[in-house]
Amino acid sequence: MSTIRNHVQLIGNVGQEPTITKLESGKKVANFSLATNEFYKNSKGEKVQETQWHNIVAWGKTAEIIEQYAVKGKEIGVSGKLKSRSYEDNEGVTRYVTEVEAYEILLLGVKNGNNSAE
Repeated sequence: MSTIRNHVQLIGNVGQEPTITKLESGKKVANFSLATNEFYKNSKGEKVQETQWHNIVAWGKTAEIIEQYAVKGKEIGVSGKLKSRSYEDNEGVTRYVTEVEAYEILLLGVKNGNNSAE
């Protein structure tokens, strides 16, 4: 049970082209948003779609896979953990961020008419 204490699994669509940064160490980091959709019926019986946006960060080999294959709109699965951090912006205001640190990516959907990751 210790492996499910901080575990997130999401399936959604990449919101914008991932930002890839190569660090001085040579390691890569990828940042992007992921949209997940939920559907339900409201009190009038109408189908409603609710979209949630998630900030995703990935390091190393996972970032390299994202760089190659995760384009805007691509459906992917993400496994990872929630991370919270804070930083001070240019105006001296403390900002808080919660993001999913991805350690596994699953490429879903169809790209260029086929299912291959070429």
